[in-house]
Amino acid sequence: MYEAYTRQSLPSKQYRELLGSAICVFNSNNAFIIENILREDNGNQYNWFDLIDKTSGSLLKPIQETITDKAGDEIANLFKQLVNMRNRIIHSFQITDKDNEQKLATKDRSHKQYIITEEFLLKFIKMNEELSDKLHDFRGY
Repeated sequence: MYEAYTRQSLPSKQYRELLGSAICVFNSNNAFIIENILREDNGNQYNWFDLIDKTSGSLLKPIQETITDKAGDEIANLFKQLVNMRNRIIHSFQITDKDNEQKLATKDRSHKQYIITEEFLLKFIKMNEELSDKLHDFRGY
């Protein structure tokens, strides 16, 4: 598929919409995680400027020291899973799939390659919704 703004081949509009939604919901949760870290940081060891500059995976230690102490490890574990999935999306490469459609593919650390399907993106979006719900419950509103 082509668009007026680029001559490069692109995935379908639906796929790109899911891809954009996946990035948006993850970024929203990343900011929400930071909000909760700062709210629970009684020792005032963290600030927004430093936390927002960290890679998402680097937030796991501050999460452990603030959120996990009060809520258990469910939020941290789900966020870690989402960070890994997000990394696979961001560090992907574009392919022409068997159905002659443009898609993204990725590989895991064991070099197993797989296609980032619409189902993968929908699962990622749903898991982000679950994390958002848990963060809202933890915050209390």
